[in-house]
Amino acid sequence: MIRGIVILAVVFAAVGTVKAEPVDRDGLEGRILCGYQGWFTAEGDGAAIGWRHWKQRDPARTEGSRISVDLLPDVSELDSTERFSLGVTDTSGRPVEVFSSHLEPTVRRHFRWMKDYGIDGVFVQRFAVMLRDPDTLSHHDTVLAHCRAAAATEGRVYAMMYDLTGLRDGRVHDVLDDWRHLRRRGVCDDPTYLHLDGRPLVAVWGVGFAQGREYSLTECRDLMDGLRADGCRVMIGVPTGWRTGDRDAVSDPMLHEIARSADVISPWTVGRYRTPDEATRHADRHWAGDLDWCRDHAIEYLPVIFPGFSWHNLTGRSTLGEIPRRRGAFFERQAEEAVRVGATAIYVAMFDECDEATAIFKCIEPPPGLADRFIGLDGLPADHYLKLTGDAGRRLRSLRDASRSGVTAPARPASDQR
Repeated sequence: MIRGIVILAVVFAAVGTVKAEPVDRDGLEGRILCGYQGWFTAEGDGAAIGWRHWKQRDPARTEGSRISVDLLPDVSELDSTERFSLGVTDTSGRPVEVFSSHLEPTVRRHFRWMKDYGIDGVFVQRFAVMLRDPDTLSHHDTVLAHCRAAAATEGRVYAMMYDLTGLRDGRVHDVLDDWRHLRRRGVCDDPTYLHLDGRPLVAVWGVGFAQGREYSLTECRDLMDGLRADGCRVMIGVPTGWRTGDRDAVSDPMLHEIARSADVISPWTVGRYRTPDEATRHADRHWAGDLDWCRDHAIEYLPVIFPGFSWHNLTGRSTLGEIPRRRGAFFERQAEEAVRVGATAIYVAMFDECDEATAIFKCIEPPPGLADRFIGLDGLPADHYLKLTGDAGRRLRSLRDASRSGVTAPARPASDQR
């Protein structure tokens, strides 16, 4: 633990020495933001926790591990010191290489890509279950410090997102303790930390899901109250059925009580639809009504879109490429529909998520001989989804600027909306 504290003090102190580019850190309107996991580690990367998320222990064997991602990152721009062999080779004998989020140059490069392609910034994921694990927490503290410095250098915004998944009953207070610790370390003083109406925005993900949650809605409400008392605006990540009390959501009036006290509501959509047409129906059946509800209660709304989905290697279930990307058509339709129904900002899941193959950063086709183990980009360039994300961001900013100037943006023909 001492080692982690020393590292944290050094890297957090270094953040203050970085000269930030001018950035408007207040408000969501006109922004496209991504989730940033930052949880990838490798043997020999300095994190001292071995392989995390690229591989996992193989339950079929007493020792050893197996690859647990369905999508491979493009490491062609990384220095040799940033690349790590995954332990598998293609037909020519060339090793498959990946990166570690523990390394500052790698995280900085990710933020540079955000700048290059017009992505406003990220919600840095902070997992509540790891807050009591000193080694894992040390890694995430290091990644957070890298994100802070990179956001300053590249002129991007960032905010904390606490993921409550897997948290045991009675442990939600760990999140509030951790947030207060980060605030003492100066996170909210960063000129790039995302604010809403002049106050730092903190996201709490996992409120109101129907299954797999030991913690209670009462604990979620108390956490939100604590964050607000600490001067924060609060965003909640909720299930798709949060408003109607069905599908993936609990049917409990307290969920609406909590929603009414939030400043931003962001319903999870990954896996809730599988085709472009289903995305259109989802927008009509859920997003449109959600937006009306949020407007009535003076709450901001942040819909989630994703490029595709696959977790075959992670879970051993389903097929490879379970929700196909369709050469970007699936992602583009979601972005179009979010704008059509009135969304003014969008959350993209995720920037770097290779475990479930939702990553939009630079990725590659399966190496020769490995097409049955990994999905690819259907022959598209490595940066295709970065470009699509940037295009969606420009559309949002155009609408924002038109609104601020008093000009009504022209509506798209109905044929274009489908």
